[in-house]
Amino acid sequence: MIQFINVNKNYDDKHVLEDISFKIEEGSIVGLVGRNGSGKSTILRLLAGVLDADAGIVAINEESVFDNPNIKKEVFFVSDDLYFLTKSTIKDMMQFYQLFYPKFDLNLYYELLKVFGFNESQAISSFSKGMKRQVALILGISARTKILLLDEAFDGLDPFMRFKVRQLISDSSSSNKTITIISSHNLSELSEICDSILMIDEKKLHSHYNENTYASLYHRFRLAFKDVMDASVFDSLNPLHINGNQRIFTLVIKGDREEIIQKLQALEPILLENDTLTLDEIFIYEMEAHNERPM
Repeated sequence: MIQFINVNKNYDDKHVLEDISFKIEEGSIVGLVGRNGSGKSTILRLLAGVLDADAGIVAINEESVFDNPNIKKEVFFVSDDLYFLTKSTIKDMMQFYQLFYPKFDLNLYYELLKVFGFNESQAISSFSKGMKRQVALILGISARTKILLLDEAFDGLDPFMRFKVRQLISDSSSSNKTITIISSHNLSELSEICDSILMIDEKKLHSHYNENTYASLYHRFRLAFKDVMDASVFDSLNPLHINGNQRIFTLVIKGDREEIIQKLQALEPILLENDTLTLDEIFIYEMEAHNERPM
């Protein structure tokens, strides 16, 4: 289990994370989303033990991560800024990680080499960014750690490889009870694999919802009226987004669907339609609404 309890982190005079708290159970696949500079990579580095929190608790199975070699053996971090030993081959890196990860699975490693079409004697320096990311994922999954941290995991991968990576992460989650946290700007990709989403904004945890909660909480409504209506009639519903004027409107509203429909029907529209939103749309509307709120 991962625990973040009132975590704060500063870089010099810059406040990056402010009182972040969340809990993640084993076997979960969690998407970490937020704008550039929101603190996503900092959260992953804190979990990997690369950074120490200035305040609060970062714990795995109730043990502090920073400066704890026993816990770090159960954490593999694939950074967005990939690093490999100079002039190393895939085999060199495999042997390097075997020293630090006692559960490294050689059978799985060779199986994944075949899946991705690699020869372990190939020099990594000759690879493209996407190929280097594939190598890092092969090593990370083969390490068989209880925590797998992926920063921009799908960056540089073609559609087939993205599918294979999602499949491998899902398999590891179910068979090894691995907690996987994926930071990505590809929100549609996250929605296809993640059990829940952590949304970070303005240094704070904006929300932490599972997939079913997102689907049941965010709604888009299209309405048409016989007479001209002022958009202010929707103010009591606190829409995240509103478009249209006079007789035709599109609203994005967060809340209980049935309650919202009852309130909209009371306005006597001649047309009322409702559909769900994608994770991309939810993120955009939430950030848009947050920027409009007084600070």
